[in-house]
Amino acid sequence: MSDAYRNPATTVDIIIEISLPNGNTGIVLIRRKNPPHGWALPGGFVDYGESLEAAAMREAFEETSLSVELVRQFHTYSDPRRDPRGHTISTVFIARASGAPTGADDAAEAAVFGPGELPDDMAFDHGEIIADYLAGRY
Repeated sequence: MSDAYRNPATTVDIIIEISLPNGNTGIVLIRRKNPPHGWALPGGFVDYGESLEAAAMREAFEETSLSVELVRQFHTYSDPRRDPRGHTISTVFIARASGAPTGADDAAEAAVFGPGELPDDMAFDHGEIIADYLAGRY
């Protein structure tokens, strides 16, 4: 098939906000079970016939065992190099949840991180997405 007929895959990522015991807000990250390894925002591919919002809620639950309330759409990231597996376009949502996340599906683990505690080994462009979110961009 010619490259002229190929399209990027549609994905979603979710910034899940959770209140920390100190009153600050943390975000949920997952440690990926599959390549590319590292810490990432929960998210994944949108299924055919599924809305972006439904995909975000499904992926959040599948990877963290948390039911989320979507707050708003944050931004769309489309750099063809953002995912080493191939060209994806991701719409990022901000969501809220309560409880303790548990890694499931293709997440080896899930944890809540405060703004100054983010891991160095971030997958994809998720470090950039989180930096945009923390800076109040978009």
